[in-house]
Amino acid sequence: MSEKFDVIIIGSGPGGYVAAIRAAQLGLKTACVEKWKNKEGKGVNGGTCLNVGCIPSKALLDSSWKYHEAKDSLDVHGIDTGKVKIDVKKMIGRKDQIVKQFTGGIAGLFTANKVTSIYGTGKLLSNKKVEVTDFDGKTTVYEADNVILASGSVPVNIPPAPVDNKIIVDSTGALEFTETPKRLGVIGAGVIGLELGSVWSRLGSDVVVLEALDNFLAIMDQQIAKESQKILKKQGLDIRLSCRVTGSEVKGKEVVVTYQDKDGKEHQETFDKLIVCVGRRPYTEGLLSEDAGVKLDERGFIYVNDLCMTSAPGVWAIGDVVRGPMLAHKASEEGVVVAERIAGQKPMMNYDVIPNVIYTHPEIAAVGRTEEQVKADGEPYNVGVFPFVALGRAVAANEKDGMVKIIAHAETDRVLGAHIVGPSAADLVQQVAIAMEFGSSAEDIGMTVFGHPTLSEGVKEAALAVNGHAIHIANRKKRK
Repeated sequence: MSEKFDVIIIGSGPGGYVAAIRAAQLGLKTACVEKWKNKEGKGVNGGTCLNVGCIPSKALLDSSWKYHEAKDSLDVHGIDTGKVKIDVKKMIGRKDQIVKQFTGGIAGLFTANKVTSIYGTGKLLSNKKVEVTDFDGKTTVYEADNVILASGSVPVNIPPAPVDNKIIVDSTGALEFTETPKRLGVIGAGVIGLELGSVWSRLGSDVVVLEALDNFLAIMDQQIAKESQKILKKQGLDIRLSCRVTGSEVKGKEVVVTYQDKDGKEHQETFDKLIVCVGRRPYTEGLLSEDAGVKLDERGFIYVNDLCMTSAPGVWAIGDVVRGPMLAHKASEEGVVVAERIAGQKPMMNYDVIPNVIYTHPEIAAVGRTEEQVKADGEPYNVGVFPFVALGRAVAANEKDGMVKIIAHAETDRVLGAHIVGPSAADLVQQVAIAMEFGSSAEDIGMTVFGHPTLSEGVKEAALAVNGHAIHIANRKKRK
């Protein structure tokens, strides 16, 4: 038997590496196991988020937006850029360099915090033993007092569109195009589909997004969803709802996609590339031995209680592999909570206040409950909405699309949710998240002094509008 640790984490994504660092900070002897390899075949930390998810996609989103601005949007400011070109290979190279910088950053943090990094495929055995098979096939078994499972998730594949990573790709493959497809198909109008569709649309692709559901962004507040759909359509995304893909056939360098509309009528579209992004599923293949004692639920997630404890004593699980939203920041916070629990502290996580962001342009962000959810719960509520077109800072920046929406309880005025589509929505919604964490009322936000001129004034005005007190728009009369 080899070395024993206080804590071993399997997986070094946003949940795993944060848990490892926090555990080490608390004086626990900690190791983190990671199976990911970079393009040079060397082990790297960061998981899906850092290597092929959150960070590289944002690099491409920002690069493509800057290209779009220079090509199509700067003339309104009196700036003539002439003919603008994009070097896609250079853009992809920049993305790769950013990934390398941040994966190296995690390695440095592990060294600074004395976390032992173990590269290979981890498997939980009985009695909190962890078997690691390294890249050469050599197997080592480690012991731990506590094990944290943070193995993450992988893209869902669908039989009608099998991924070949050439013409039909998943979200990972869509980050590696070296030239802009003339015609691009996207199956799934969720977060990943809209972000990747936006990237390649800005770079010149004709993008068709096929979504099986009848409602656009069904998980979001529907007023914000409808406004977002209108904005994205104006940008050139062809979003088709109630379209169920039934088959695909690769013909040379193209793929012919067959789908049915809501009336059952069959249609075909031909694309140069097809991105399949219909969701993600928990990754547990090879993670657990039969006698590990860890149970899965009916959807394949690792079963945990409110404190992320599994059915096996001393074994915890966090992030995409357990219940709750598949969000990097949710995984990170669970990692901190679990590390502190192991160290004997008593932290709790507030699952009611977790921001969710779609990094289109403008961004779409939310925290708390939607109007539809509050209505379904039967609670009395008031709504305040404020458009960015009424904000001087937004108009000056030519960023006037979208709105801020705040929902508050009609009797207590406590903020129940905030939903934003517009410039810097991800950062603005965090202001409301902080307020909600402290049990704020809409009046509290409305009474707070906000800088002028700023985009954040939209948050203040929406909070004022909840009770009919907005200053820079006409307030709607309350229904009696």
